[in-house]
Order: sequence, then C-alpha cells, then structure tokens
Amino acid sequence: QVQLVESGGGLVQTGGSLRLSCVSSGRTFSAYAMGWFRQAPGKEREFVASINWSGVNTYYADFVKGRFTISRDNDKNTVYLQMNTLKAEDTAVYYCAGGAEHDITWYPHEYAYFGQGTQVTVSS
Repeated sequence: QVQLVESGGGLVQTGGSLRLSCVSSGRTFSAYAMGWFRQAPGKEREFVASINWSGVNTYYADFVKGRFTISRDNDKNTVYLQMNTLKAEDTAVYYCAGGAEHDITWYPHEYAYFGQGTQVTVSS
C-alpha cells in the first residue's frame, strides 16, 4: 500500500512563500504522475498542479500560474510545491496525489492515492 505524507504547511503572511513536500512510500514512485490539490473550508477539492513521471511536463490551475511551481525528485520519492506570492485565498488544506497513469491529469479520480493533507493559512 502506497502512503503519501505531506509536510511544509503553516501560517504565512500575504506575499510570503512556503514549500510543501510529499514523500511517497511506493517503490514505483517514478513511474507515475503526481499532483497537488487543495480544499478550502466550505468548498470542493480543486486541482492545483500536476507533474509527469520524469518531471519534464507540468500543468497548473490558472489561479496559481506564475506563483506556484511543482517539481519532483525521483531519487527521494518526493514531489514539491513551491508557493510564492501567497494570497489569503490560497488558504486551504493541500493534498498530495499520486499514482496517475496519464502523463498529466487534473482529474482527482485518475489518481490512485491521496495524502492526509497539510494546512496552509495565509493571513492578510
């Protein structure tokens, strides 16, 4: 059973930065696309970013383009989300997703695994 464990969340002021990490216990981490989703209170979970197995291809939701960067280190079974110029509306629980067979995908049902989430709070 693959486990995804996120870290790096916290409280930051508007305009600040955070770097989220997600470590996978799976041996086949490098074979699959990974992604990040988020869920704010009272809202549905939404797609944030996706990265293919090699790290060459990435895709972002419009509301984070130019501010967030997804990357991965297959030697460390880890995917990252660098978040810059944070806004109050970025406040949410951020979830790592893994095990997607497609090169890039923004559909949550195409990911086989989700982590428990890490809270990001941006104060204005």
